[in-house]
Amino acid sequence: MDRTAQLTARVTGRGIAYDPPSTAPSAASLHVKAAHVLAANWTGTSTVPSRYLYPHQWSWDSAFIAIGLRHLSPLRAQTELETLLAAQWEDGRVPHIVFSPSVPLDAYFPSPDFWRSSSAGRAAGAPRTVQTSGIVQPPVHALAAWLVHRADPGLSWARGFLARVYPRLAAWHRYLLRRRDLGGGGLVSVVHPWEQGMDNSPCWDGPLARVTPAPAGSFRRADLAHGARADRPTDLDYGRYVRLAADYRDGEYADGFGEFAVEDPSFNALLIASEHALARIAAELGTPGTARHARAERLTAALVDRLWDDASGMFLCRDLRGGPIRERSVSGLVPLLLPGLPREVTGALLGTLRGPRFAARTGLVPSYDLRGPAFEPNRYWRGPAWFNTAWLVERGLRAHGERAAANALRAAFLRTAGDSGFAEYVDPDTGEACGAPGFGWTAALTLDLLHDMDGDMETGEEGGDRG
Repeated sequence: MDRTAQLTARVTGRGIAYDPPSTAPSAASLHVKAAHVLAANWTGTSTVPSRYLYPHQWSWDSAFIAIGLRHLSPLRAQTELETLLAAQWEDGRVPHIVFSPSVPLDAYFPSPDFWRSSSAGRAAGAPRTVQTSGIVQPPVHALAAWLVHRADPGLSWARGFLARVYPRLAAWHRYLLRRRDLGGGGLVSVVHPWEQGMDNSPCWDGPLARVTPAPAGSFRRADLAHGARADRPTDLDYGRYVRLAADYRDGEYADGFGEFAVEDPSFNALLIASEHALARIAAELGTPGTARHARAERLTAALVDRLWDDASGMFLCRDLRGGPIRERSVSGLVPLLLPGLPREVTGALLGTLRGPRFAARTGLVPSYDLRGPAFEPNRYWRGPAWFNTAWLVERGLRAHGERAAANALRAAFLRTAGDSGFAEYVDPDTGEACGAPGFGWTAALTLDLLHDMDGDMETGEEGGDRG
């Protein structure tokens, strides 16, 4: 361990804990500590987000973690993605959790016996050899695979990495585009708040109000054993999550227009970015990627047409039953990473990002409108700043030539990640650590921002300014 570090790491039964810092750590010590977090969370085939709060493999976590792991071990980064994709269903979906059989059932809820993937998911082709959930998460995986390949092309070619993951990634995108266009406008819909990744965002309050919650006594919240109740979703919200998931399971995970169906800007922007990356992967394998770039452009046009809101100066979610959702969340800023946005849209997004609704004192990006009626600085996705969304916005700023703003966001990210002990998320104004310490994607994306390897983080396209 680097004894010159300003953060003192202590190995505990729950992973790595950090003593409060006196000053910001150096880049070298930050690298060492981030690497130790990823080592502590590594299982041998994948990386858990948190040893005690999230003890399994999560889908979009693993994509972000692979992006950071490529700076430490391209082999581990490739293995991370390969392990996740090995649990893909025959219909193409990549489940949001791959369960470890070595973890007790009561360590996390909903557990494998709730999802019943091998039985309830049989018609959709759930794997027989591993237990998974039945819902999905944002499709960051092709982008991650391309960046991992770029970290060590020689190793990638020697192992046949791209050739093995490309068909799975193509099937994943095909599932989303064919089975989840529930609104008929070309965009993908999520059927559960957990699928979008920002679990209890105020954006879901309206659609969730239609859902009758599962009885409080019908499930046990394992998360409250490891996190403050004031930081976590409410029991009412959790009851609705459980009801939606149980109904989807009982319908054998068949996709259709149910009680919750929302077109989300972040989810679709990440699909578009990954379509561009998949085009680059195809070209690397000797198959023209022109059709995929064209599809990404069509999806970008649909995103602007269906979810852009001039009055808000950002993208909004669309409830397929109730229309546009007026709440402003960081999801509406994530499309900044796309290269094909109209100039006026990009300009308005930059104005919103710099305005009073999203300009937090830490320099990070809050998950929800600082002036919004539902803002809570410490409650999960209802206000705190998260590091994965900051990474996405930083790439968007850099892709659009906003070098000074990108550098400022990167500096705020690195400072706060180190000061917080690589927290899951933080208070957007004070930087107070919330959620799990030693969080996987916080450490991984810290490494990525410490190592300027590529100019094509967002879409797989060349040319971004990484200065």
